[in-house]
Amino acid sequence: MPVPDVSVVVIVYNDADRLPTAVRSVLDQTLHGVEVLIVDDCSTDRSFEVAQQLAAAHPDRIRALQLPENSGGCGAPRNHGVQHAAGSYVMFLDSDDVLEPNACRNMLEAAERTGADLVSGMCVRVNVDSRNQKQTEWYPWIYSRTRTIESISELPDLLVFDTLSTNKCYRREFLLESGLVFPVGIHYEDLLFSAQAYVAAKRITLIPNHVYFWNVFEKAATKSISNRRHEIANFAHRMEIHRRVDELLEREGLAELKFHKDVKFLKHDLVLHLRDLPLLDEDYRREFAAMANGYLAGISPEAYERVQPIQAICAYLLAQEDWHNLMPAVDTLINRDKLSSPLAERDGRIYWCAEHLDDPEGRRVLDVTDAGYHTRSVGKLFLRNQLTSYEDDGRGTVRLAGTVVNPLGKVTPGTPLRGRLELKARRKSLQAFSFPLTSLRIADDGLHWDAELDLARRLRPLGVIDAVWDVRLILDVDGVTTRTRLTVGGVDLDSAHALRVRPRLTRLVSDRVEPATSKRGHLTFVLDAQGKAAKRTNQVLRQALRSPAADLAKSSVRKARKAKRDLNSGETKLRVYNEVFSKLPVHKGLVVFESHLGKQYSDSPRAIYEEMRRQGVDFEAVWAYDGKKPDGFPKDATLVKRWSWPYLRALAQAEFWIDNQGFPLRLNKRPETTYIQTWHGSALKRMGFDEPRMKLKTRAAKEEFQKVLDRFDHFLVRSEHDVRTLARAFRLRDEVLLRSGYPRNDALVAARVAEETSGVRERGPLAEELGIGADKTVLLYAPTFRANPNGSVRGFEPPFDVDEFAERFGDRFVLLMRSHYLNNVVLPPSVRGKVIDVTGQHDITPLLQLADAMITDYSSVMFDYALLDRPMLFFAYDYDEYANEARGTYFDLKEKAPGPVLGTAEELFEAIENLKAADDGHREARRRFTAEFGEYDQGDAARMIVERFFGGAPAGADRGTVRGGALPGPTVITGSAPSGASVKGEAR
Repeated sequence: MPVPDVSVVVIVYNDADRLPTAVRSVLDQTLHGVEVLIVDDCSTDRSFEVAQQLAAAHPDRIRALQLPENSGGCGAPRNHGVQHAAGSYVMFLDSDDVLEPNACRNMLEAAERTGADLVSGMCVRVNVDSRNQKQTEWYPWIYSRTRTIESISELPDLLVFDTLSTNKCYRREFLLESGLVFPVGIHYEDLLFSAQAYVAAKRITLIPNHVYFWNVFEKAATKSISNRRHEIANFAHRMEIHRRVDELLEREGLAELKFHKDVKFLKHDLVLHLRDLPLLDEDYRREFAAMANGYLAGISPEAYERVQPIQAICAYLLAQEDWHNLMPAVDTLINRDKLSSPLAERDGRIYWCAEHLDDPEGRRVLDVTDAGYHTRSVGKLFLRNQLTSYEDDGRGTVRLAGTVVNPLGKVTPGTPLRGRLELKARRKSLQAFSFPLTSLRIADDGLHWDAELDLARRLRPLGVIDAVWDVRLILDVDGVTTRTRLTVGGVDLDSAHALRVRPRLTRLVSDRVEPATSKRGHLTFVLDAQGKAAKRTNQVLRQALRSPAADLAKSSVRKARKAKRDLNSGETKLRVYNEVFSKLPVHKGLVVFESHLGKQYSDSPRAIYEEMRRQGVDFEAVWAYDGKKPDGFPKDATLVKRWSWPYLRALAQAEFWIDNQGFPLRLNKRPETTYIQTWHGSALKRMGFDEPRMKLKTRAAKEEFQKVLDRFDHFLVRSEHDVRTLARAFRLRDEVLLRSGYPRNDALVAARVAEETSGVRERGPLAEELGIGADKTVLLYAPTFRANPNGSVRGFEPPFDVDEFAERFGDRFVLLMRSHYLNNVVLPPSVRGKVIDVTGQHDITPLLQLADAMITDYSSVMFDYALLDRPMLFFAYDYDEYANEARGTYFDLKEKAPGPVLGTAEELFEAIENLKAADDGHREARRRFTAEFGEYDQGDAARMIVERFFGGAPAGADRGTVRGGALPGPTVITGSAPSGASVKGEAR
């Protein structure tokens, strides 16, 4: 037998059934020079016998080896395999996994091409017992491209995250010369072996190919070693391995890599074990804390700043052994959207709990102000609902009690409360059963409730396909609904009885229901068969489900589900839109409105819509919305969800499209439809074909973009600046341009004229709604968004200290903060009443009218606010970065700004302190600015557009009535949108 190129060491222990599949994945490699060494760890089943049979069938390619006694881990059999390997390279495979067919070839070629000691490829986790055998690539960003590194310090993520030994190909001489062996007698041997290999390798090559399929069996009767986290020895082994890796890094002069490893320990290793704590006893917790805290003491405080807040909170509370606060925190760790703590407010900041705030480190870690819990109503919070009692009578009645967290006392005594428990089948579109609460009351530690569930009489499952029933408490808090799950931790379900139930189909399949704990720690009820007849029927069903007929039936079901998914896919919707809806007759008078991609009822589309209502135009109004619910949209219009079937049909049959940003790019406009594009602001930054990135696109991409822009029948401009910039950048024909001004700005022009005429500034009802006193000067801060280098929207953080603003100016000023609609604002309680988040206001126009002065940066809102002829401050703290980046600007803001351009927070505060003086000398600049950028904003844009396109009210018509009614067609169905959702721009 010639020397093989690669030796694949397949280790096995009591896995006779799956071993042949693993071995077959090696024999079927496209690289032929591969040998298989099966190493049996002294199995007690037929594993070694199967290995010998495979070797006998392929004597030139397979050898079967067996250890004299079981080693209890993976290290010893792998070491034994390396000792007997004949190949130039060595790979490892577990008996329950498989290799990708080209794995050996791809890795060998990479090794020989680069001279690498170690080649690593992408591992894929396969959830074998999930419905669709879900596949997840293992840390794909590490394998985004082929690359070779000379030292692991060049790529710390490789050492930190990819600790597997099985997705790698090692030069055998490298293993022998470096003395690399797996540790024996300890679990998590991969972590140490991989670290040693990374450190010893003089050259490592990564390839972006799938090489290894890691089969995960969640429902396995016997858990794999790494999944036995409820065993304290398991955690002890993990801690020991981490200490050895730390010693290795220190010994090899790579101590700086420990920081990266510590961050991953907090984010991953510790989290895996914390998730199980609520279901484990006090003895386990004490031992766990002793081991963990000894290691946590050596982790730098900076590492806590690199992990998610809840991960840092859990690690800190564990170090304090504060079980009372840690257990709820672990609930949030498992269920990231859940708020599991009542929180505490101190000195204008929000903390996870009231304890440990005397410790500076505790105060830093436990500060959750930025999470914004205090800014959300009860209806928008997922609250922890701790089950405190579970009792049953053994026949069919269950009595439950629990406590729902009441953060910061949001639910106050006297608040009207109602509630019910709901049991709902986990499978979609099946039935649900409700049970009223027997009591619900507010206490110091939360909302206490009790309920009695007569499951034997009331719960009527089908009995075949609805095996799992989730439990939710649905609370009505003064008309606001919130739903909670029931957290089990701390309640003993082991002594609960299996209760009789009456399935609708037959009790020969299921005749009992019993409580269980879901993966996320919530109470569920699971159907079971315990009677003799039901057990016999289940056995027959299990046999039938393994039959060819059952396979055919399951295949048919999968195809039906796929067909349903395909029906609602973006591509299907596009095809139906083009081939079916676009052949339907256009409805005269049907107008579809959309603002900012359906996120708001605002801007010029709103102004035109309301003017049409005022003039009594006979039309059928449709507003598009995005999100779960159309909050804030008009009640006298038909509302359709973006990309739903009714949305597409409305667009296909509309006489008019009116929006301010762009209807979906891939939807063609019919010639009979008139598209009025109001746009959403004059341009400072370069747009469209003026953007450098557009010049790099292919001719086909440019033509596709132009096709989108050519849908505009009319494009509103407010100045010749828009003609020179936006119109040219979008390559619009002159006859498309409407020199009308923006309808949204009619109100601003009217406000300025009224103020100049009367000498009185009318603030409007919004001031009272926001609780702003007449003695306060109102400042509006309205910045634009910032983008990351990859084009994604950067998260918003106030670029100045809002606490300092409140302290310095809170007695005289109120600051309204309105971030770009792509961002959100979180303000600390310390500035309550002095700084107000108004981002949720759909329409900015009333805010502009209310503000005595405005602070902005590069937002197009500057062009609108200038129409009011009021002071403006430009806080351009990142001017050089913004103005000089690749996209560029149409003019120099510093030269034309109608107010001082400020670069630091202190300059901004000084300008606010002396607002009148800061504005002196800019009045004439403001008038020039308005004349240049708002020359067509004369206050009558909406009226002109309505009269031109809709002709006002017909003769003899009742001006107060409008033809309405719902759109014909299917009810709202949410679907996925094809790529290319809108024409992007500088939205204010």
